[in-house]
Amino acid sequence: MSDLKLGRARPMSPHLTIYRLTMTMMMSMAHRVTGAALYLGTLLLAWFLIAASMNSATFAVASGFMHSWLGMLILFGFTWALMHHLLGGVRHALWDYGWGLDAPEREWLAIGTLAGGLGLTLVVWLIYGIWG
Repeated sequence: MSDLKLGRARPMSPHLTIYRLTMTMMMSMAHRVTGAALYLGTLLLAWFLIAASMNSATFAVASGFMHSWLGMLILFGFTWALMHHLLGGVRHALWDYGWGLDAPEREWLAIGTLAGGLGLTLVVWLIYGIWG
C-alpha cells in the first residue's frame, strides 16, 4: 500500500510568503495583542483597587507608581488597548451583520479602528488632564 503513488501532486498548504499584508490582517493581529494587554492592565487595575482598600501607605505606593512617567505610559497604553479593542469589536459586529465585507469597506473599517482608537484615547486623556 505504501508503494502506491498517486497520479497527481497533493495540494500544498498556503504559506505566509504568498499573502500580501493588508490593513485588515494587521488590525486582526492588533486586536489579539490588545486583548492580552487588557488582561495585564486589568491585573494592574486590581492591584490599584486592592491597595486602595488596604491602608494609606499601600495606596501611596500604588498611586505613586500610577502617577510616575512609567505608570502614565502604561496607563496610556492600556487606554489605547481598551479603545482599540472596543472599536475592533464594533467592526466585527458590523461584519456579523454583513456590513463592510467588500474590499474597500474592509480597509476603511480597519483604518477607522486604528484612527478611532487613537482619537478616543486622546479624548480620554484630554478629559483626564482637564478634570484629573
